[in-house]
Amino acid sequence: MRITNLAEYGVICALHLARRVDDGAVSGREIAEREQLPVDYVEQIMLRMRRAGIVRSTRGAHGGYQLARAAQQISIRDVIEASEETVFELNCDTHPVGAERCSTSHACSIRPVWMLLQRKIDDVLAGVALSDLLEIESEVQRRVGFSPTARSLPVLAG
Repeated sequence: MRITNLAEYGVICALHLARRVDDGAVSGREIAEREQLPVDYVEQIMLRMRRAGIVRSTRGAHGGYQLARAAQQISIRDVIEASEETVFELNCDTHPVGAERCSTSHACSIRPVWMLLQRKIDDVLAGVALSDLLEIESEVQRRVGFSPTARSLPVLAG
């Protein structure tokens, strides 16, 4: 499994909106600037998340994006699946090595392992909501004395 830029940026964008849930609509450009992401990627991701029902958009001078559901109801799997359009890609399905070797008539001892891994990854990502990441982040910030305006985390002793 490889987490692509689209998947990672999608989670970053969704978290940004979750943090700013009380601020109203946020433009894609503002998300890109604040998170230091390419504007084109952000707009593409936001369109995909809107189509998936994760965000809603508002047009106009004060338009932008907001979460369509509460952060507790949006899993990281939802966000990655919307951003990337797949969570875990099996090479057996998308890039078969050989027609006979990867056919369903051929016994493959590796495929069940990849399928199990896919289910485990899906389960983990489905079990983590945006709100969980907000809680984890706030706890980490408190513990290490992280300031949102600081450029890096302080080094923990011992």
